[in-house]
Amino acid sequence: MTPDNEDTVLWPATFDHPGDLAAVEAVPLDDRGLPETTYEALARAGSLWPDRTAITVLPDAERWQSPTRRTYREMLVDVHRYANALHGLGVRRSDVVAIMSPNCDELITATLAAELAGIAMPVNGALADTHIRHLLERSGARVLIAADSTLDPAGWEQVRALVAADVLDTVLLIAPTGETTDVAAELEGAAVLSFAALAAETGGERFDGELPTADDVAALFHTGGTTGAPKLAAHTHRNEIVDAWSVAAASELGENTTIFAALPLFHVNALVVTLLAPTLRGQHAVWAGPLGYRDLPLYGCFWKVVEHYGITTMSAVPTVYAVLANVPVDADISSLRMAVVGASMLPPAVRRAFEEHTGITLLEGYGLTEATCASARSFLDHPRPGSVGQRLPYQRIKAVRIDDDGTWTDLPAGDSGVLAISGPAVFPGYVVGRDVESGLVLDGLGKLVDGWLDTGDLGAVDADGFVHLTGRAKDLIIRGGHNIDPAQVEDSLLSHPAVTGAAAVGMPDVHAGEVPVAYVTLSAPTTEADLVAWAKEHVAEPAAAPKSVQVVDMLPVTAVGKPYKLPLRADAARRAVTAALAEHDGAVEVTADVEDGGVTVTVVAQPGTDQTALAQILDAFALTWRVATR
Repeated sequence: MTPDNEDTVLWPATFDHPGDLAAVEAVPLDDRGLPETTYEALARAGSLWPDRTAITVLPDAERWQSPTRRTYREMLVDVHRYANALHGLGVRRSDVVAIMSPNCDELITATLAAELAGIAMPVNGALADTHIRHLLERSGARVLIAADSTLDPAGWEQVRALVAADVLDTVLLIAPTGETTDVAAELEGAAVLSFAALAAETGGERFDGELPTADDVAALFHTGGTTGAPKLAAHTHRNEIVDAWSVAAASELGENTTIFAALPLFHVNALVVTLLAPTLRGQHAVWAGPLGYRDLPLYGCFWKVVEHYGITTMSAVPTVYAVLANVPVDADISSLRMAVVGASMLPPAVRRAFEEHTGITLLEGYGLTEATCASARSFLDHPRPGSVGQRLPYQRIKAVRIDDDGTWTDLPAGDSGVLAISGPAVFPGYVVGRDVESGLVLDGLGKLVDGWLDTGDLGAVDADGFVHLTGRAKDLIIRGGHNIDPAQVEDSLLSHPAVTGAAAVGMPDVHAGEVPVAYVTLSAPTTEADLVAWAKEHVAEPAAAPKSVQVVDMLPVTAVGKPYKLPLRADAARRAVTAALAEHDGAVEVTADVEDGGVTVTVVAQPGTDQTALAQILDAFALTWRVATR
């Protein structure tokens, strides 16, 4: 099949209008001719566009004009070498390779190589040592790809602790972009090697081991669960390829697109949206330095980076756009056609400020790790206000009512309930153990029902397949796009000798979207300051430290005695809005109520109050609100 003929089958003729979805799905997915695996996607790119630049990686924000570049052919050769190095160490198809490093040029190769030789498990190095150790033990990973001490000094100390805990056999070090690793340290109990040096001793023309298949597990991504320890969600190669294809199928962006990538590669968005999707279309991705959007100097040169590299689109969380809305546009950014936002709800004020400041349209999307990454997308020239986008091709999204006995009832279009997703992007389950013969043991753990994924999000789906979020049924707290399991906040407080009960929820915040706060019951008097300090010392990661701890007589429960956090979310929203309106003379009272499974804040204002000023304050929060006049 020639590339031209292949593209007429692989890609829809057009997909830039909501009405195109039916025509896209008229071609069965199996007839599209998608690559079977992430390796086949890279091999295809290396064949079709061998000399086209695949990635440009900036060492850091200050050296944004001195990047490292690689073509698709060079990427393919490097992935062969690194995968062969893993194979030489004994890594086979069902073996998990852990990866813990800030973004760098070598990390991109290492991630794809791990998916080729075995199963990649990216790990957020900001997790507590105990949680990282738990992930390694649960997955059975004995090989860790890690940043050297130059790239990540703090991470190197974690590596030392993991080796001392006897959970690793081999550590493969990778270096900062444009540099090489000098293995100057030896750790008793584990071999410490330069990954690049090891790979240089292997062949780069092909992979010497068993190639993966579509249904093989490609990667494990940790995600917040109902316990303090993170869960491992498995992604098959088919999951990742289909989801990446769904993102890349948007005809607003063609082969000449240049994508800016600055989210960490332990996040599914970075892998699917800014690595795999561009690979399928032969697009160019410009990767920020190791700190990504957390590199403050990046904002000082951001618009110059856009102009210099001709950035066409970018993907980030709401907090990034809130900052960029205040960065003077000091360059020609006409190449930037659109910016994608997701991971947490977008406050209206952030959208308005960014679009007015830059003239760039913000497009919302929706997804979650258990559905690989993306499940809904918006359209550049066909906005649907109040929606996070239309469902992606071949995925199904519906709203259901889940009764206390677990019974699901499908709801009509437009009715709000718990969102459920089915289709080829839905994950096969969480890792619950390992079997000596078959490898990883997976289980849906109640999130999968007859092929449908209970997302835990609240919303409605209209007749055109557009998703309208109304709230969150699950407990997850999303701070600046970073998922925080409330259980770790609660566990830290429950370890306090005076605390008898604890519940953590997200409080709306104009900067981070949400911040964690907690409510506790006590057996003996203590102060809020003491509880906040205690939690800060005992939580698994700094981002999970609660901003406040409220003492209550009783924590709310359902009729059958299950914890019921919506009233606490309502109280947290009320307190956040009350504080924001403290100096607004027209606001008399703020209340928050649970409505349709979500929280609605009502501001009671005096007659003649400037409604526009009130709206500007309230729009800064990602919440549902209304103003009533007394």
